[in-house]
Amino acid sequence: MAQDWDIRPRSTLCSDCEKAFENNEHYYSALVHGEEGYQRGDFCIGCWVGKEAELQPYSAWKGTFIVPPEKADDDPLKKETAESLLRRLIEDESDENAPVIFILVVMLERKKTLVEKDVKIDEDGTVHRVYEHRQSGETFIILDPQLKLDKLQEVQIRVADMLGAKESRESKSESGKQDAETDAESDAGETPENAAPSDEAPEPEENDKRT
Repeated sequence: MAQDWDIRPRSTLCSDCEKAFENNEHYYSALVHGEEGYQRGDFCIGCWVGKEAELQPYSAWKGTFIVPPEKADDDPLKKETAESLLRRLIEDESDENAPVIFILVVMLERKKTLVEKDVKIDEDGTVHRVYEHRQSGETFIILDPQLKLDKLQEVQIRVADMLGAKESRESKSESGKQDAETDAESDAGETPENAAPSDEAPEPEENDKRT
């Protein structure tokens, strides 16, 4: 495979007749893999007839067109989310990210952000899963690294740390340490109830006075 993962946007027009899709209109999508990577085509019901045999796509599925949401605010100071991290790692194109990318996709599938559309097993046994974003309609082609159970927890911890869990734990730990130091300083400044008496002698009781 030329790529282990990719994101292909959904068109707002039929790739054949160029008619704009209407909200909630059914359409067919096809992925064709070539020398330049994956090429996606989106077709209205009428234009799809005969296209599958013509294109012989790597993957094809039926979907429902939803008007794309407004572009999200790309504020770099906002907290990293599973989706923003996924997009960033895919763009990074590092092979080391494959297990993390897969776990993030599973998380987004459970949240119903992504929907699995197809599973492809290549001639060399490599497994790719095709997902579609429920809102944007983008296609995510994801390598399934076939994680072993003994590696799964390690990757999950890495994902959690990348999403800010490590910073959160360190922040809580530092906060607890500061609270403990404050309490210790407070205790050191207090006078215990059983502290030693002062140098001044107490007045004798009435029945101890000598006449």
